Amino acid sequence: MWLENKNIQSNRPSKKLDNKRYRLFRIVKDIGLRAFQLELLEGWMIHNIFNKDLLTRCVEPKFKGQHEDPAPPPMIINKEEEYEVEEVRKHRKRGRGTQYLVHWKGYGDEHDQWIAESGLPHAKDAIEDYWTRYSSRNL
Repeated sequence: MWLENKNIQSNRPSKKLDNKRYRLFRIVKDIGLRAFQLELLEGWMIHNIFNKDLLTRCVEPKFKGQHEDPAPPPMIINKEEEYEVEEVRKHRKRGRGTQYLVHWKGYGDEHDQWIAESGLPHAKDAIEDYWTRYSSRNL
C-alpha cells in the first residue's frame, strides 16, 4: 500500500515539491474497519497505524519504463557495509556533537537519516559541500 503524504512532515523546502505518496509499505495488521498497522522504516518516528483514507492500493506498472531500478548495494570497506552519501541536507546539535541529515545515493527521501559526524568518516567532502551551501544561504 502507498502511504499518502497528508500530515507527514518532510525535509523538502516546499509542500509543492514534496512526494505525494511514500513508498510501498506492508500491512502488518487490520485494526477495526478503517485502520491498518503498517511496517514502517526503522528511522521513521511516527505512529504506525493509519486510517484507510491515507492508504492507496498499489497498481503494477504497465510499461517497462515505469519500473524503478533497485537501490544499489552497499560498498564493502574494511569488511563492513557502507552506503555512499549523495548529499547532506541539514544539521542539528545533539549534546556536544553535530548530527547531519544524510541523503543516500540511489535511495529515496524516505531513507534519509540523522547520523552523528563521527559516523560519517568517508563523507568529509559531502559535509564540506553542505557547509559551503549553508554559509552562502545565511549571508
